[in-house]
Order: sequence, then structure tokens, then C-alpha cells
Amino acid sequence: MTGEAEIQISCLQFEPRIGELERNVETSISLIRDAAAQGSKLVVLPELCNSGYVLGSRKEAYELSETVETGRSIAAWAKAAADHDLHVVAGFLERQDDRLYNSAVVIGPKGVIGTYRKNHLWNAEALYFERGDLGFPVFHTPFGRIGVLICYDGWFPEAWRLLALQGADLVCVPTNWVPMAEQPANAPAMANILCMAAAHSNSMFVAACDRIGTERGQPFIGQSLIINPNGWPIAGPASVSDPAMVTGICNLSAARRQRTWNDFNQVMRDRRTDLYPEMLGTAARPGWY
Repeated sequence: MTGEAEIQISCLQFEPRIGELERNVETSISLIRDAAAQGSKLVVLPELCNSGYVLGSRKEAYELSETVETGRSIAAWAKAAADHDLHVVAGFLERQDDRLYNSAVVIGPKGVIGTYRKNHLWNAEALYFERGDLGFPVFHTPFGRIGVLICYDGWFPEAWRLLALQGADLVCVPTNWVPMAEQPANAPAMANILCMAAAHSNSMFVAACDRIGTERGQPFIGQSLIINPNGWPIAGPASVSDPAMVTGICNLSAARRQRTWNDFNQVMRDRRTDLYPEMLGTAARPGWY
């Protein structure tokens, strides 16, 4: 047994439109079909890709929300995953009772595997959404262990590290990145830099899928990418303004092998757990050993 876990991944960058649920999901299904035809077995879609992002009111947010169990978007993605024998990670506007969450669903050919709820809310998201209450789950698949973060979560090193400590080989990032203050025109996007640094310092693959376009005056920056455990892009960054399918072949076994950097250093083993708790004070259980 070689332990190899090679998989083709596609980030499907497009422009969701606020409130156009049917159109947005149909677009995503078409893109999934195209990715499957090219051999991809895991696809990542943007944050809130079924509803659009710039919400105008709590009422609008509630009307665009859906549950995991009965949501039309979830059902459509689940059918696509079954039809094409692949996995889907997609951002959606989740409702549980009267609570709303900025969430991502992980779906395999046999149905929903699990849900992640955004833990770090950005700007006006705090008006509509609850902060995530599911921690940082890691989802087991036939090809490896997947963690999920959403957009602003990526600004917190603790989030990446907790996924790595639980054994994540790959982190999927549905996102709606916006321009950052004082971003130099000739420098990589800050979001790309953060994803590259996290991939490197935790020895994980990262597949970050952004949206494009301008919604209710808010521009988004595209530049979806896939990064290897050394921190370097293997696909992307995509265009700032155009739809794109960013595709890369990832050997998820490499994420574990490359945590040993030389004869003396292993990035997880070298942590000073005499100075800080092994799992950073959370109830999460280590799984990288």
C-alpha cells in the first residue's frame, strides 16, 4: 500500500447575484458538470454562492436562507455530486430555527457529509448571522481529511492550526474576498498571502474559491487559487474580474510527508506545548499523529 491520495480539485469562480437563487444554483451546477467532465473529483464554490452576499435586511436574509435538510440548493448540489461521483464544498445561507448562519456544506456522492458555520463574521454580517457554533470540524472522505474555513476565518492563524492538529490534509475556503486597505497594485492579494502562509506553516493543501463582480456597490477580487503544502500555488491565482475554473492535481499524502522539513524539524512536533495548550484551549482532539 502506497498511501497515495491523488485527487483533481477545481475552484469554480463565478458571479452570484443577490436574491437570484435559481439562477445561482443553475450556474453552479453547470460549472460542476464542466469540472466533472475534465476529471475533477472535488469542487469548491464561493461563499454564499446560492444567495449572494450583500444583504439588505434581516428579512431578506431570512427569505434567502434554507436548511440543510430541506434546502433546494443542498438538494441540487447533492444530486450533482451523485450524478458525477464527486465531492462538493459550497457556501450557502443556512437557517436553523430562527437563527441564520454563513455556512458551507460538504457533500459527497452519497449525500451530505457535514456543515461548517463561519466563526469570524466580517463587517455587516454581524447584523444577520450568528457566529459559528460547530467549532472547526474535519470531514473524512475516501481521499483524505478536509477542513473548511470561510473568508475572514482565514485571517486567524488559530483556525488553520486547529484544522491541521485534527489531521486535515486539505482546507477548502469558500470566500467573498473584498479589496483590502492600502493593497499595493503590484503585490499579491493579502488573502492569497494569508492562504499561502497557512498552507506552508501547517503543511496542508488549500483550495480557496472566490467570487467576482460588484454587488450593491461592493466589489470582489476573484483570484481563486490552489496551494500546495509548501505554500506555493499550483493553480491560479485566477482573474480579478472573469469567471474561471482553477484546477490542480493534489496528492494529499504529501501534506503529511512534508511536515518533516529536515533531520531536526517537524512542524507539528516542534510546537512548544509546554508554553501553550496542545489544542489551543479547545475541546478539539488531536488527529495529526
